[in-house]
Amino acid sequence: MKIKRALISVSDKSGVADFARELEKQGVEIISTGGTASLLRQEGIEARDVSSFTGFPEMLDGRLKTLHPKVHGALLYLRGNKEHEAAACAHGIEPIDLLVVNLYPFAATIAKPGVKLAEAIEQIDIGGPAMLRSASKNYQSITVVVDPADYQSVLDEMRDRDGETTLKLRERLAIKAFIKTSDYDRAIATYLNEKQKTEPSFSLSLPLVSRLRYGENPHQTASLYGTFADHFEKLHGKDLSFNNLLDITAAADLIDEFSEPTVAILKHTNPCGVGSDPDLREAWAKAFATDKQAPFGGIIICNRPLDLPVAKAISEIFSEVIIAPDFATDARALLQKKKNLRLMRTLRPEVPNEKPQMDVRSVRGGLLVQQKDAAELEGLETKVVTKRPPTKQEMAAMLFGWRVVKHVKSNAIVYAGADRTLGIGAGQMSRVDASRIAVWKAVESGLSLKGSAVASDAFFPFADGLIAAAEAGATAAIQPGGSVRDEEAIAAADERGMAMVFTGVRHFRH
Repeated sequence: MKIKRALISVSDKSGVADFARELEKQGVEIISTGGTASLLRQEGIEARDVSSFTGFPEMLDGRLKTLHPKVHGALLYLRGNKEHEAAACAHGIEPIDLLVVNLYPFAATIAKPGVKLAEAIEQIDIGGPAMLRSASKNYQSITVVVDPADYQSVLDEMRDRDGETTLKLRERLAIKAFIKTSDYDRAIATYLNEKQKTEPSFSLSLPLVSRLRYGENPHQTASLYGTFADHFEKLHGKDLSFNNLLDITAAADLIDEFSEPTVAILKHTNPCGVGSDPDLREAWAKAFATDKQAPFGGIIICNRPLDLPVAKAISEIFSEVIIAPDFATDARALLQKKKNLRLMRTLRPEVPNEKPQMDVRSVRGGLLVQQKDAAELEGLETKVVTKRPPTKQEMAAMLFGWRVVKHVKSNAIVYAGADRTLGIGAGQMSRVDASRIAVWKAVESGLSLKGSAVASDAFFPFADGLIAAAEAGATAAIQPGGSVRDEEAIAAADERGMAMVFTGVRHFRH
């Protein structure tokens, strides 16, 4: 299985010249196409045109060059099979032992603002995926490389094994190639479906990141798939658990609502408290004051680098995970004294023209797929439904509460000031009960709700919830509206001198 001939045709040319040069030193004949062949020759590497190999010219603006029996026969015929070898000999098919292909940049093309459909279609690779599939099917004999990161692994084995690669490496690379072509086809299908408005099917293929110790509970197995490491970097602590990963994601989604310096505390994906302040230490104090019991064993996240004063305050309670864009050296040293505490740095991968992420949940017999809840509020001043409009302070409090209530399990009620939460009621079957819990939490924490704003993730089905909020001290309310009893709620607010806004946007979180 010594590699004697390689076909190299790549869109991403990073490292390919150095790779080809090393192959050439080992006596490997190189066949190439178009721009790849030109680059190799410029680098002083001899490259045979694929048209010379097939005896057929490249044509149709390069659309047709590798779709030829001599190419696919060279990749597909079974070595050691007498009939296959006889057929290859009879038809002048020379074996190709190494295929190096990466595909036209379709994903990068459609990510460009204003890209035209015709431009995207021109970046649909046909010959590349066909060759990858042929070579991967025959991985018992063929080494296939789809990722420049694997160049060195191939060279290392060839040096150590007199020009050969191991079956284990060939198998791994073949699987990687099949995953690549699958993802590539999925990206094309998804894009065309969006453009053509056809009825889609849904498929998903993600790389394994890690197998977790267990799932939501110790008797459940679990694994993490995808690109989590592009978004978070673990700096310290034990391995992340299934529940840690859910909480970290919920925390990141919540903190993304705020541009001002903010600290949030979460437990079981629900916010326990959120505070904003130019001084991050004060932001922490506001968040923690909302509920001083629930944060034990919770998740803390901030959207500014964490310094020593904040680290000292946070370290006074037990937390599972602390997340920040960065940690001052002395703050990190202090927190790392707790060996079981996980410290996570948030990363900001730049994805041009990124579309809203999908939210995928399992149901019996299938999956539910929806866009992430990314609705934004505009022109609230025009959505006041009460006789009295909110003051500037009340409007700020309503907006703060609205940004938080979106991330609280339904039924959800949040009492808020302009820069902090005051009471949070989550996950109740009755909205009145959610309000009662939020009020009780505020009382337990010694916080006054006088002059606060109350935010509700969905409409008040009856006026009683709004009346209870007014009795607790709220002077303003923000809710979606849309109930058949909206007029009763508006009347109740007017009777109590409350200001109320109907957003027209619901934030159910089941």
